[in-house]
Amino acid sequence: MHALAFDHAPVGLCILENRIIQRANVRFGEMFQVDAASCTHKSIAEFYATPEEFIKLGERVYTAMGDTGRYSDERVMCRADGSLFWCRVRGQSTSPDSPFHKSVWSFADLSEDRPVVELTPREREVAILTCRGMTSKEIGLELDLSYRTVEEYRARLLRKFGARKLAELVAKLSGMPL
Repeated sequence: MHALAFDHAPVGLCILENRIIQRANVRFGEMFQVDAASCTHKSIAEFYATPEEFIKLGERVYTAMGDTGRYSDERVMCRADGSLFWCRVRGQSTSPDSPFHKSVWSFADLSEDRPVVELTPREREVAILTCRGMTSKEIGLELDLSYRTVEEYRARLLRKFGARKLAELVAKLSGMPL
């Protein structure tokens, strides 16, 4: 019964050991355009937008999971054909004292509500932190950037998303109706 629930859940699910997929369900395979069974023993890095994001997010995830045993965010991920899409990602470690040892992750495709706009990895980081309600100064501290540099990234995001002000940008980034 448990295998049936895992395999046919309406969201992508996978079990990771040290960021290596041990098992993935059918929806995970559909979302990433792969055969779920073929994912076994592959690094989850194959589904990140860039190798740099795999490293940077890994550091953030490790810290959060070490503190609470859980992590969640919305990020751009990569399908097997190379296309990018927004994804809601949530994870639960089975051992917070060793966060990556074994964990369970869910993936929800947000592409219907949030189309991908070509962004640099840094623009994506600024966009994600902006959606979390962080100020430019807070984002600057988090990413080790000056306040003015963050403001420049936000200005680029406004232009790319056709938004006139920050609230409109956040609404577009989070897929909310305007």
